[in-house]
Amino acid sequence: MNDKTINAELDRSPATAADGANRPGLLTIGRIVAVTAAFSLLVGIIAGPIIANNHAQGADTSGTPEHTITVSGSGDVSVAPDVADVILGVSVTKPTVKDARAAAASSMEAVVAAVKKVGVADKDLATVNLSLSPVYDYGSGNSAPRLVGYQFSNTLKVTVRDLANVAAVVDDSVAAGATTVQGISFRLDNPKPIEVQARQLAMTDARTKADALAQAANVQIKGVASIAEVTVSSPIYFAAAGLADKAAQVSTPIQTGTTDITIQVTVSYLIG
Repeated sequence: MNDKTINAELDRSPATAADGANRPGLLTIGRIVAVTAAFSLLVGIIAGPIIANNHAQGADTSGTPEHTITVSGSGDVSVAPDVADVILGVSVTKPTVKDARAAAASSMEAVVAAVKKVGVADKDLATVNLSLSPVYDYGSGNSAPRLVGYQFSNTLKVTVRDLANVAAVVDDSVAAGATTVQGISFRLDNPKPIEVQARQLAMTDARTKADALAQAANVQIKGVASIAEVTVSSPIYFAAAGLADKAAQVSTPIQTGTTDITIQVTVSYLIG
């Protein structure tokens, strides 16, 4: 091949920069770049979740779970109550609804006036139930029940803050027209200071148990993982049936007893 032939061949070859990729050297470089990009993408897909998981778990990537001892503790404090709740009621049966309601209203007005006279404030009086129901005479045999009247009932909760007046509240309300005393309960008006004492006792009880378990297991307590608390108040309840003898001369005996405040805790201690 002479020089003219060689020049002719070169003239027929693509010479522009845009077609340079068709040359063998440039094609090889393009393939290397593509393979490198694909490899980088694969590494990112694999490593991404691993890095994110490590960040979520914090600096500690060992995967070792925390070891704990979980115990329950109880603290109980008994104190004298300072408030009484008395449930009084009026129940009247009359031939008509109008008469039953009017008679019950009159009796309850007298009861409210009597307890106020003892020293109970308006804010400590609350109606807790009102009911109206028909009264039937079922007779005997197979006869159909016969409507004979209506019963209207009104129930009042009286909060007595001076326990020395509880007996007077009961006696005077019955004398004024109350037909039922459904119950008396004693409690603390503000139990929070006593709860603080019970809570400390509960935590001390829990730690004592945890120390004993840790010593038996030959481990040490390093801290607290979690604490859960339950508060239990145990007021004293006295149930009473209807009081029919309104002319009794002896004051109703009232025993206040004690109110128990109990706090229970469940504590998980970290050990190592």
